[in-house]
Amino acid sequence: MASDVVIRAQQISKHYRLGVINHGTLYRDLQSWWAKARGNPDPNAALGGAWSHSHSRVEGDLFRALEDVSFEVRRGEILGVIGGNGAGKSTLLKVLSRITAPTGGWIGLSGRVASLLEVGTGFHPELTGRENVYLNGAILGMSRREISQKFDEIVDFAEISQFIDTPVKRYSSGMYVRLAFSVAAHLESEILLVDEVLAVGDISFQRKCLGKMEDIGSSGRTILFVSHNMAAVENLCSKALVLTDGRVDFHGEVKEGIQHYHAYFGESEGINLANAARTGDGRARIADVWFSDTEGNRLPILKSGQGVQLHICVDPLAENCRNLILAAGVTTLRGEGVLHLSTETGGLVVQHFDARRVFTCTLPRLTLRGGYYSMNLFLSSNGVVADWLQDAFRFQVEDADFYGTGKLPPEGYSTFLADFSWAVAKE
Repeated sequence: MASDVVIRAQQISKHYRLGVINHGTLYRDLQSWWAKARGNPDPNAALGGAWSHSHSRVEGDLFRALEDVSFEVRRGEILGVIGGNGAGKSTLLKVLSRITAPTGGWIGLSGRVASLLEVGTGFHPELTGRENVYLNGAILGMSRREISQKFDEIVDFAEISQFIDTPVKRYSSGMYVRLAFSVAAHLESEILLVDEVLAVGDISFQRKCLGKMEDIGSSGRTILFVSHNMAAVENLCSKALVLTDGRVDFHGEVKEGIQHYHAYFGESEGINLANAARTGDGRARIADVWFSDTEGNRLPILKSGQGVQLHICVDPLAENCRNLILAAGVTTLRGEGVLHLSTETGGLVVQHFDARRVFTCTLPRLTLRGGYYSMNLFLSSNGVVADWLQDAFRFQVEDADFYGTGKLPPEGYSTFLADFSWAVAKE
C-alpha cells in the first residue's frame, strides 16, 4: 500500500442469504421447512420495503448488498459516502470496521480504526458513562493512559459531565450520541468511520461535530462520512463516493459527486406514492400527484418562469373526514425548505369530504431556479394527521429566460427568482 493511501478496497462484495434462522413459533418454522422441502418460496421471508426496487440484486436466496466495490482513500482525506436508502453505505462501513467480513475482495487499512455506526456502538447499558469511555477506548485499541489523558476533553465535548457516573441505559438518545461521538473523535485513531448518527443530536451539536471532524481532517487523520445531508457533505468532504444498488457509481470531487447523486435520483425516482413511507391514522389518503401546465397538460420537467399547476388526488377512507388541510412542502435535495403550499394559508376551506377530490394549486410563474427538488405531502382531518409522506417524489426544474433578458443570477446566489424592475433618475 502506498504510504499516503490509508484505505484501499479492491472488488469488495457482501452477500446475505435471505430468510431467518427461526420465526419465533414452531408453526412458522415448520411452514418454512415444508416450503423449502417442496422447492417453494419461504412464505415467512418475503422481500419488501426498501429492497422492493432492487430485484437485480437478488439472485435465488442471495441479496447482493455490495458488489465489486473498489476505491482508495488517502491520508487526511474526508470522503463522503452518499446514495439512496439501501444503496449499501452502512454495509460498506461495517465491512471496513470489521464488524462483518466481506464475501469477496480485499481491504487494506493503515492505522487504527474508530467507528461510530449506530447510537451507543460499543456501549454497555449497565455501565456508567465513565466506564463506557474506558471500555470503548479499549475496544478501539487505546491504552488506559491514553484514555485518561483525553477523558476531560471527551466529557466536556459531550456536555454530560453531571451524568458521567450514571448508567448509560438512563441516557436519552441525544446523550448517547454525544458521548459516543466524543469518544470516537477524541481518541487517537488514524481512521474515523461515521454513519448517519448525527441526525440524532440537536442542531448546535451537529454543527459542533462537523467542526470537530474538520479539525480531525486538518490534523492528517482520515474520515469516511455517510450522510443524506448534502450540505454537510459538501461543506465537510473533499471527495465523494456515490453508491447505487451496492456498486460504485461515482468516485471523485465532492461537488461532481453530489451533482451525480442529484441527477440520478431526480431522473429515476419520479412519482411513486405506492411505495412511499407514510404516517397518519389513514382516515384519508393521498392517492396521486402530478404537475401540469395551466392548460392541463402533464409536465415531466418544469421550467422556471412557467405557469404550472400542482394536482393532488385525495381519497376519503372514513366517514368522519371533515375540516381537511392539505399541504405540499418543497425542499432542495439538501433538505432546505423553499416552498410551502397549503390550503389553509391559501384560504381554501374543506369542511366536509365524502368522495375523491383533486386539489389544484396554481403557480402563475414558477420562481424556482433550475435543479432537483423533493416534495413532502401532508393531509390532516379534524386536526389529526391523516396522511404524511416525506420525500414523496422528486422533480426537476430547468432554468429558462425568466426575466426575458437572457440573464439569470450567478450560480449559488439564489434559489428563487423574483419579479422586479429597476429605474434610475436624477436625485
